[in-house]
Formats: sequence, structure tokens, C-alpha cells
Amino acid sequence: MENKPNAATDLTIVADSNIASLSEFFNNDTLSGTTGRRVRMIKVAGRDIDAQLLADTQPNVLLIRSVTHVNADLLKDNDSVRFVGSATIGTDHVDQDYLAARRIHFANAAGCSKHSVAQYVLSAILTLRPEYWQRSSTPPTVGIIGLGNIGSTLAQYASSLGWQVFGYDPLLPASSLNNASFAQVIEKSDVVSLHVPLTDKSSVTSVADSAHHSSHAHEYPTRHLIDKNALDAMPASTLLINSARGPVIDAAALQADIERTGRQVVLDVFEHEPQIEEALLSKLAIATPHIAGYTLEGKLRGTQMIYDALCEKLSISPAQSMHQLLPLNMFLWSELQAHPDRLVKFYDIMQDDKALRATLAEGQIKAAAFDQLRRDYHLRREWQF
Repeated sequence: MENKPNAATDLTIVADSNIASLSEFFNNDTLSGTTGRRVRMIKVAGRDIDAQLLADTQPNVLLIRSVTHVNADLLKDNDSVRFVGSATIGTDHVDQDYLAARRIHFANAAGCSKHSVAQYVLSAILTLRPEYWQRSSTPPTVGIIGLGNIGSTLAQYASSLGWQVFGYDPLLPASSLNNASFAQVIEKSDVVSLHVPLTDKSSVTSVADSAHHSSHAHEYPTRHLIDKNALDAMPASTLLINSARGPVIDAAALQADIERTGRQVVLDVFEHEPQIEEALLSKLAIATPHIAGYTLEGKLRGTQMIYDALCEKLSISPAQSMHQLLPLNMFLWSELQAHPDRLVKFYDIMQDDKALRATLAEGQIKAAAFDQLRRDYHLRREWQF
């Protein structure tokens, strides 16, 4: 018999308090359907969701973000969870095989912040290299590693600016976008942007940031994909950007590379996140606290997607829409293209860099400070593309 919350009983939800608009999406009115079901919501910090909490509360539904690792250890003393929803694109924090074995339904928010992250990358590039706004007979080349939701969206923006795009994703067939080898991307690009999940040799998650194919992914592990060898092959003038997962870059090798080459590097994620050492931070051109996807639209879209998935599991019609919660958006990509000097009004990435560096204490940024920046972040608006 299929495991699912009983429509005739109350619904207990444990949720990461950093998920946007939780109360607006998950309440008695939006989840009761015609059953009269009552919803009990328990909000906690994502890093505080542990086995003891789930044993004590015995929720039917668990709603998380990337800081909560869902696996056998987390659920060892719980027999009530029947639905896990992650309001994130990435899924490397969830043991999906374990959930499937327990017959626990899993849903994530694939593509929810693809425009947000792509716009973050563009802001970083154009802040550091404003000359790239100019149309040229020799346009800059942007190398994109991982061509899932985010990577392919970034390619669309790059193409609209007249930039040349080198794309690499070994799990996709060759195409006009998937048009280069890893070596070509590393050696021939003016900018290299990473858009892969964190995978190890035993992983079955896709190399691209969406789960478009799971088989054979273990052949292309991404942990330390950018290591000393890759950095040595990369021209010193190449700008490197990571908004994917921190351990995709070997932090020690990166630090040594910057010391040697003076390379411009932008990190939104860090190998040892949420702690960041000053020795690395001081060498980065731009550093931000894992907020590349933090727009109002991206966050609400993530909540909407796991809400819709839960409604389907409960066999009820969705009663809430993010469009009812969004204020008017005046940020148009076409306007920014016509007026590049307005970039800081669209997104001042250096303010986020400044805020992160301001939390430096005793030679490092500590976990509590990093998490607080994320929790208190003033959500940007997504540019209408």
C-alpha cells in the first residue's frame, strides 16, 4: 500500500524556517482540501533539524533546504515522514535511494532559481569586467561547465550579449551549446562558470544541476573537478566563478593558484562552508554567502514547487500561487542591456561582498555569522528576461 499522509488526519510539518513564505503556502486553508485537515507547522533553523527533533515530533512532512542532510541517520528514529520536499535545485544533500527504499516521496525545486543564479554570475562578470558590455568583433568567451537548468540559462544571457559560449556537459549529447571538451573550456575561456552538483565516484546524480540523467554520473565525479591540474591549464587571465557547490573546487589548490597567478575568482560557495578562512577570503575578487539564488522570485518559486508536489501527494488542488504574493517587478533585462550603468541598481553584488567580509573575526568567518547573513538576506528581485 502506498505510504502517504492520511487525508483524514492532521498534518504535522517540520520545516526549515528559511524557506520563503512557509505560512502562506502551508496552512489549514491551503492544505485541507475538503477534508478539514489541520496543519501543525514546526519551524526551525535548517541546521537544527536532527534525528532527535524528528523522533520527538514525528512529522508527516519534512521541508528543507541544502543545509539539512536527509539520510538514514536523520530518519533512524522516525517512522512518520512520508514526504520530503527540498526548496532547492540541488539534491546532493538528500539520499534519494534511502528515501525510495523507505517509500518516502521526495520532491525538489529543479530550476526554481535558474534566472537568479545566472543573473548573479552576469553581475559578477560585468562588475569586474565592465568592458564586456561592449559589442566587439572579438567577443569574450564564457565557458560553462554543467548545462542543466542554470548553465543553459546563463548561456541564453551570454548569447544575448553577443558573447561566445563554450559549453561542457559529458552527460548530454553534443549540440550547439554542448560544444566543447573540458580541456577546451578550461584553456580557451575568458570566464569559466561552474554549474554542477557535488558528486563522488559512487554518486548517481547528474553532472548538470538538474536530474536529467542519473545513469553513468559516477563516471564524472565533480568533487575537486577544479584541482591543481585544471588550474594550471587555465590562463591566468581567466575569471573563475563558482556558484554551484563549494567542494567542486579544491580550496587549497585555488589559494595557491591565486597567489601564483593573481587570478580573479568569485565564490558564492566554499569547500569548508559555512566556515571561511581569511587566507582564502582575502584573495577573492568577490565573495558572497551562498546567496546567488536568493531572489524573491527564486525563493517563492522553490516554495511553490514543493507545495504543488505535496498537494499532488495529498490528492488536493493547489490553493496558493506565488503570483498572489509578488509585488510589481520593474527590473527588465532589456532595460539593463540598454543602460549598463544601471547594473548596481539592479544588483549591487559588491554590497553582498562587503557584508560578508564585515563578519570576519579572528581570522575566519564563522558558521553562525555566515548563516545569519543568509537568514537575514534582503531578497533581490529577478530581472524579467
